[in-house]
Amino acid sequence: MSNTSNRVDQANAAIEKDVVRLSDRLKTPPEAEAIDKDLRLLEALLFAAMEPIDTQTLRERMPEDADVGALLARLTRDYAGRGVNLVRVADKWRFQTAPDLEQSLTDVKEAPRKLSNAALETLAIIAYHQPVTRAEIEDVRGVAVSKGTIDVLMELSWVRLRGRRRTPGRPVTYGTTDGFLAHFNLETIADLPGRDDLKAAGLLDPRLPKDFEMPEPMMMDELANDEDPMEMETEDPNFFEDFLDEGETD
Repeated sequence: MSNTSNRVDQANAAIEKDVVRLSDRLKTPPEAEAIDKDLRLLEALLFAAMEPIDTQTLRERMPEDADVGALLARLTRDYAGRGVNLVRVADKWRFQTAPDLEQSLTDVKEAPRKLSNAALETLAIIAYHQPVTRAEIEDVRGVAVSKGTIDVLMELSWVRLRGRRRTPGRPVTYGTTDGFLAHFNLETIADLPGRDDLKAAGLLDPRLPKDFEMPEPMMMDELANDEDPMEMETEDPNFFEDFLDEGETD
């Protein structure tokens, strides 16, 4: 009877050891707990943001020892195949619905606003030639640009006034905005299609001259060497004098 009792005690002790070892294996290491906590905080910040948020702002809101770059990469991977994706646009991060679900969400999407050909052409010229003046836009298009065309692009927050060119008359210069990048899902302005892409899409004449070159898209935050700031001039009643509609056609 004593031998049987000893065997039972030994078996119970072995079971207890196995349970302890299993419990230890299931415990989350402190490092993993810290990562999960930081990951949850980053996820919450991105989810609560009303607009795309840049990496520097995220670093300022996260603990000092958090590797924000690695956490963003992990979140991007974790959400890659889900209904909501973490994407980078205009050097900022945001959650957005997966592109392949677009057809299923048409009943909750905002109705798109159709732009005129004149507005699309003007937008393309500004995107590829910025900083660009109104006269330069007209030179590329071959026709005058109406005030209403540029007004529409500015109301959409796709185009902004940059400064004034250091030439006679000091014309206003235009450039695109982060809103333009976000709307067209571009990380940077350099992601705009090049000559071969446009030609393949049928947007360029296949009989283009061999020496035809596409401009390199650039979106500089700082003013160019030939631009002056215009903040002090906005109170001038003649500031928008160069937008008068007289003689304009489109």
